[in-house]
Amino acid sequence: MPLDVIALVLFGALLHATWNALVKAGTEKSLDAAMIALGAAAVAIPFLPFMPLPKPEAWPYILVSALFQFAYFQLVAASYRAGDIGLVYPLMRGAAPLIVAMTSGALIGEKLTFGTMIGILTISAGVLTLAFESRKGGKNAIVLALLNACVIASYTFVDGIGARVSGNAISYTLWMALLPPVLLFTWAFARRGIKPVARHVYKNWWRGLIGGAGSIGAYGLALWAMTKAPVATVAALRETSILFAVVISVVFLKEPVSVWRIAAACVIALGALLLKLA
Repeated sequence: MPLDVIALVLFGALLHATWNALVKAGTEKSLDAAMIALGAAAVAIPFLPFMPLPKPEAWPYILVSALFQFAYFQLVAASYRAGDIGLVYPLMRGAAPLIVAMTSGALIGEKLTFGTMIGILTISAGVLTLAFESRKGGKNAIVLALLNACVIASYTFVDGIGARVSGNAISYTLWMALLPPVLLFTWAFARRGIKPVARHVYKNWWRGLIGGAGSIGAYGLALWAMTKAPVATVAALRETSILFAVVISVVFLKEPVSVWRIAAACVIALGALLLKLA
């Protein structure tokens, strides 16, 4: 994988870890997740007039992606309510690239080299290692996290293909960001009522805007990278976001550093190196 692609994917991983930390730190995780999606749409809209429309064959992928994104944000919130981020985040992000790598050949015909597969497995092993440090959360958290890993793998395939057929990965990303907040807030209004939701948005709008910019930036970089490199490789490299999440948890959330985190960081760094050498 070219060095510039790796650098941009790693920057996207930093953005991804940042917006996840904002959701985890929030008091209303479902609404905060919805606000991240709304913030992403707000960031996308001003750029739409300057970008070409995705090709017609990309629109079915955008619609299917919206459904997966709706499920993803709901499961992110539910997982963080059920368990510790040290358990949930590694399982979600570590299992997803394994699923992509194991199925990419059958689903989209990508053939990975032996070195690339070793790099993917190494990164995934490093991310999953972090789950062993958790002492909170139980069966429900694990089930929700693994279910979301399947959702992540699903929209990775959908958007990886959609970005390729759209003719412009950035344009695809911008249009793809518009539908999920519509679904999420429709659901929130139906369950909570308009006034409580509007009140939360008014008080926490900055969280959604900052997180949304990070969310769409992170995913846009990943989709662009998927037009330059195999989907499974990019999906695995994105999971280095857990390293940035560890730094954020220590520096800003004042969480302790464990042996498992240090070991996992070393394994993930090794996996990223193997991907570069593959």
